[in-house]
Amino acid sequence: MPATSRHALVTGGNRGIGLGVAARLLADGYDVTVTSRSGTLGDDAPAGLRVVACDVTDPASVDAAFTEAEAAAGPVHVLVANAGITSDGLLMRMGEEEFGSVVDTNLAGAWRVLKRASTGMIRARYGRVVLVGSVVGLYGGPGQANYAASKAGLVGLARSVTRELGGRGITVNVVAPGFIGTDMTASLDEARQATYLQAIPAGRFGAVDDVAAAVSFLVSEQAGYVSGAVVPVDGGLGMGH
Repeated sequence: MPATSRHALVTGGNRGIGLGVAARLLADGYDVTVTSRSGTLGDDAPAGLRVVACDVTDPASVDAAFTEAEAAAGPVHVLVANAGITSDGLLMRMGEEEFGSVVDTNLAGAWRVLKRASTGMIRARYGRVVLVGSVVGLYGGPGQANYAASKAGLVGLARSVTRELGGRGITVNVVAPGFIGTDMTASLDEARQATYLQAIPAGRFGAVDDVAAAVSFLVSEQAGYVSGAVVPVDGGLGMGH
């Protein structure tokens, strides 16, 4: 099945890493649908992207988003679960809502969309799934107990589903970005940026394109024998974690 006949869906694909991944898959020849909570795209989105509204914390919203996407472009062959949030805070000050909402979005949200996508993939005996994790998931980060736990959980999710569905032509992997240059990093003062850079062996922040390239490989035919893997895109920060 050539890329031009495959339908890829990227959650949280309206900005940042998600948008960069969606643009790369579009350039690779996939028919690409992205989700956003509002169901809209910004002016910087490339022409050709389809968008549907989706709240990954709501099972009914997930089902409706997939139903709409499938009606427009057929079954989802490639899923990139990227939607995520942060709500940082030190352990003793973190409330139930701050912890629960991050885990529900980042981990349970990925489980919901993967579960929904798996139906069509099992039927087709083909599927490529990439869960967007983080170096923080195994490296840890002060004030990020909720975020780190949610991203670490993606590894167990990917490896469990690999064992369940690996014999049906479905691969499930995690890509773990490090410190990626975005609007957030650009807003940091020079001293803070310099501190972060000292910890990165590559000596630079990553680019969205670095992550998109890794995802492009993991959903390709060349990666058909790669599953249950964690692929770091962090400039050596996590040393392979």
